[in-house]
Amino acid sequence: MGAFRIDEADRPHLVRLLVIWIVLSAIGVLAVLQIHYPPYDQTVQGQDQSRTLALLTALATPVFIAVVMMVLYSAVFFRRTTPELVDGPPMLGNTPVQIAWVAISAIVVLFLAVVGIATLASSNVAHAVGQPGRAIGQAGGQTGSGTPGGAGSEMQVQVIAQQWYFTYRYADYGGVETTHLYLPVDRPVELHITSIDIIHSFWAYQLGVKADANPGVDNIFHVTPQKTGSFQVRCAELCGLWHGNMADSEGQVVSQSAFDIWIAQQQKDFEVISKAVPSYAPYYFPEPLIKGG
Repeated sequence: MGAFRIDEADRPHLVRLLVIWIVLSAIGVLAVLQIHYPPYDQTVQGQDQSRTLALLTALATPVFIAVVMMVLYSAVFFRRTTPELVDGPPMLGNTPVQIAWVAISAIVVLFLAVVGIATLASSNVAHAVGQPGRAIGQAGGQTGSGTPGGAGSEMQVQVIAQQWYFTYRYADYGGVETTHLYLPVDRPVELHITSIDIIHSFWAYQLGVKADANPGVDNIFHVTPQKTGSFQVRCAELCGLWHGNMADSEGQVVSQSAFDIWIAQQQKDFEVISKAVPSYAPYYFPEPLIKGG
């Protein structure tokens, strides 16, 4: 086998391909960086996810352009001109190409590893806390003193999935439970996601949050809204006959003053039904498990 080398006849093709690739890659990268990627920028976490998608797309664009360009260029300039099938000349290795390939790949992989490690090390990532052995009502009543922290403190909100809707408990406001998710803008929120019956999945697309809701598990997500407006809440796990009904809920990000007015009204309404609602607990088990001891 002969060594892989570039013949003089191939150099014009190589130069032409290189120039075309550089120009198209520059245009492509600039174009993909102009795209507004989901889940957009309603929250700090959603904005981080959008930036990550933009970064990965920008890195993949030159590779995609190179592959498509080589296929199209070869189809035009290197077509077989004779009807018989003839093997091309055997080739073996090219040290400069191999070194460049390995070096560029290693740099890209290490760069992405650093980005991933830095993201996982941040305080905005989710984590799950399993809580076996405790059932509804064992938390000793409602949590929270009813005197929440300041506007900059992290607010605790529990997301309770059930067949077939979500409810939300505000631990910092006496454990008041509502059927609507309201969040104050520019205030960090710690979402505690659980279920009282079967497995669901809480998906607030515009917030950049998607988490399994499992009985007996407290899945914790951090989110910081930075723009007011509505957002959609839906279940992303097939959870029974009326699963589709869990795609109709709409949440709101509002100002702190508007949130204070809203939560005060919710507390008044909750007083009427509080005796009929199970006490606040950080996690729940399905009712059959409770009955079975």
